[in-house]
Amino acid sequence: MHFSTLLSIAGFVNLCIAGYTLEDDFTASTFFSLFNFTTENDPTGGYVNYVSQSEAQGAGMINTNNGQVYMGVDHNNVASGRGRSSLRLESFKTYNHALVVLDLANMPGGICGTWPAFWMFNNPWPNMGEIDIIEGVNDQASNSMTLHTTDGCIITPPAKSFLGTQGTPDCNVDSPTQAANAGCGFSNNNSTSYGTGFNSNGGGVYAMEWTSSAISIWFFPRNNIPSDVLGAAPNPAGWGTPTSLFQGNCNIDQHFTNLKIVFDNTFCGSWAGAVWGGNCAAQHGGSCNAFVQNTPSAFQNAFWSVNALKVYTAGSTSSTTANPADTAASQPIPVAPLVASPVAPESTTTSVTTVPPVTVIAPAVTVIANAAVAAPTPTTLVAQPSPVSASESSEEFLTFDDFGSGSPGIPVGSEGKAKRRRRHLDSHRLGAKGHS
Repeated sequence: MHFSTLLSIAGFVNLCIAGYTLEDDFTASTFFSLFNFTTENDPTGGYVNYVSQSEAQGAGMINTNNGQVYMGVDHNNVASGRGRSSLRLESFKTYNHALVVLDLANMPGGICGTWPAFWMFNNPWPNMGEIDIIEGVNDQASNSMTLHTTDGCIITPPAKSFLGTQGTPDCNVDSPTQAANAGCGFSNNNSTSYGTGFNSNGGGVYAMEWTSSAISIWFFPRNNIPSDVLGAAPNPAGWGTPTSLFQGNCNIDQHFTNLKIVFDNTFCGSWAGAVWGGNCAAQHGGSCNAFVQNTPSAFQNAFWSVNALKVYTAGSTSSTTANPADTAASQPIPVAPLVASPVAPESTTTSVTTVPPVTVIAPAVTVIANAAVAAPTPTTLVAQPSPVSASESSEEFLTFDDFGSGSPGIPVGSEGKAKRRRRHLDSHRLGAKGHS
């Protein structure tokens, strides 16, 4: 990434919201009090037993030692019942427009059987929209980023406005031209963006900027993080070209509303289990569930280690806080990102400007958000040239197969087709976990 180079693209301007300020700082001392520990059955069909905060504390699955937030899984016992004990945390607070910055030292990905995700959503799904910032399965080597919506949101970003590889363009989970629930997405072909490569490189920062004109995601490796990302007034305009730019024929404000922040780590299920094969099957046998059940030591490193998570907002906006009792009944469904093919709840409609916003990710999670407001205050927009990296990424593009009977289209390396999308549609249509 080149943070100092700002190149204007013909006919293309980037609108940046002026004056981002810190809305929420999820510090280690208060982190777990800001999330609901959901314990319902996994809506994605995973072999997982989501536990409560008290159970997680007693089992040593969470702690805040040395100022870092640790969220792990049971790696000591043979699993039984619903599956291996793990965590699914959903923020009580919801956001409308935000700059979310997450600094991670470690993520659970890159291990056979795992399916971790850091994302945003709310019920009813997909009417409220879904933003998958970090997601992958098994020994996947790079990150997948995806949006899921109702009909009417198609992503067509300008050329050279993003560094990743674009997959399917239609965010509609019922798109007739894509696999079920494929959504629209991008892959980050940088091998330090996910799982084993990410962890061995000391982690890094993910930043997601959500405005009325676009949703942008940046990834910054540990040695290349902009100095202001976690500061008092981060400025995405100086962060360079984003990894993914979700922009085009899509009214962002209509399709994304009142979203919660979610961390989870499930196992197998309709994505990781559906694409179990390749290296994982060769090394661990033909059953994902059996491997997860009987090999607890394999998941010792399947944990989130959060250095910082911050949410920034612009202008006079505020977010809403959900009642824990209400939140407990709601079960969002994580969605696998992009499918590259060879080939809502209603809210106030806002005009969408076709311009790519830029966002940076730095250590710790920072979120800049414009939360839901009873009487929204106009936000001042400042037009600035769109920063573009002086040199384009030379990363190799990934291709995605037709996902036929399965899941969200996401790059899974040698494992071939990603087949998890169907799970989301089936669960939602059956009314599972509060989804309609």
